[in-house]
Amino acid sequence: MEDKTIAIILGGGRGTRLDPLTRHRSKPAVPIAGKYRLVDIPISNCLNSWIRKIFVLTQFNSASLNRHIKNTYNFDLFSHGFVDILAAEQTPKSTNWFQGTADAVRQSLHHLANYDYDHVLVLSGDQLYQMDYRKLLEVHDKENADVTIATLPVTAEEATGFGIMKTNEDGLIESFVEKPSSEELAKWASDTAPEMKAKGKEYLASMGIYVFSKDIMLRLFDENPDATDFGKEIIPKAIEEGSKVSSYLFNGYWTDIGTISSFFDANLELSNTVPAFNLYDNEQVIYTRARYLPASKLTGTSLERVLIAEGCIIEASRIEQSVIGIRARIGKGTTIENSIVMGNDTFATQEDIDRQSDRPMMGIGQRCFISRAILDKNVRIGNDVKIVGGPHLEDGEYEKHSVVDGIVIIQKGEVIPDGYSI
Repeated sequence: MEDKTIAIILGGGRGTRLDPLTRHRSKPAVPIAGKYRLVDIPISNCLNSWIRKIFVLTQFNSASLNRHIKNTYNFDLFSHGFVDILAAEQTPKSTNWFQGTADAVRQSLHHLANYDYDHVLVLSGDQLYQMDYRKLLEVHDKENADVTIATLPVTAEEATGFGIMKTNEDGLIESFVEKPSSEELAKWASDTAPEMKAKGKEYLASMGIYVFSKDIMLRLFDENPDATDFGKEIIPKAIEEGSKVSSYLFNGYWTDIGTISSFFDANLELSNTVPAFNLYDNEQVIYTRARYLPASKLTGTSLERVLIAEGCIIEASRIEQSVIGIRARIGKGTTIENSIVMGNDTFATQEDIDRQSDRPMMGIGQRCFISRAILDKNVRIGNDVKIVGGPHLEDGEYEKHSVVDGIVIIQKGEVIPDGYSI
């Protein structure tokens, strides 16, 4: 069944909730876990599920995403597989950019016409999870469904941020509401498994992962030409008209990387000894660009719950509960805690080393203290710099940094001089 499935990964809009990390890159291109990009998660899930025809839809800041996909996902000449970027484009039928999730897929349908497929798997490009889509497709096939939605049990507090649904005794979705208010919730509780109820997870939330049978999807688009969003319009219309909409209940780890705080928490959770998201799985491998970097080199550093990528040169005194990205350089006497250091795109050159008198080297200098911060790629942090995030800081834009939810963010390529304090 998977060989007759085309996956479409939605790259999202401007990614304003992940600003400033999305000022110079699209949401799926945001680095995560030291060496990956967000888009690697759904693509890896597809590859592990033997789905080999994959489109990634994007329209904002897509240059770095294009480079990453071009340099990473190249199939051999004897395979019919591909991972292609589809950027928003003007056509005779549409002169607009993507107006929503459904509109993005509708505008891209002419690219699918060249392929033999029975199902379309619609995925988000900003979620962290591991799923075997074959199980989702099996439920879709077994139920002879027109649409199948991957669902997740959530609490009442979480439910107001999701599309919530009710299923009948056959597991078919009979009603759906997008982001209900707290007052509405009482009538949307479902009969979830006992272990889920014990955690207060009595509501079935849409994960934004859909399987459409080809003919049904084309008909829904034809009959609802003004519908732009799956959750708000297409799915309710399908249920309303009597289409067979089934639920695939997913009980694994899943988190939406939609905000700076959720991005920050998801990354730091990966530094735990046994994180909920397993990067060390023999079957559910997470793929990314092969960079052929040397092993990381550490000197005199005390480490506690730290994820360190390849190519790093670290002489720090202490690093605790942090993620250190590729080619990171951290000087002597520096302490880093509860932070994300995204690393560098290149190693320091001799010219860079010789120019230390007029600007800091790429990386983090000596005797710095960094806590509750995100240092984007290619930053230059001088010596004796102090960066301490927390609730005492007011959110906003400042000369050398941003603060979001108390987290200090140093933007890509920013230079922080010696002795600077935040």
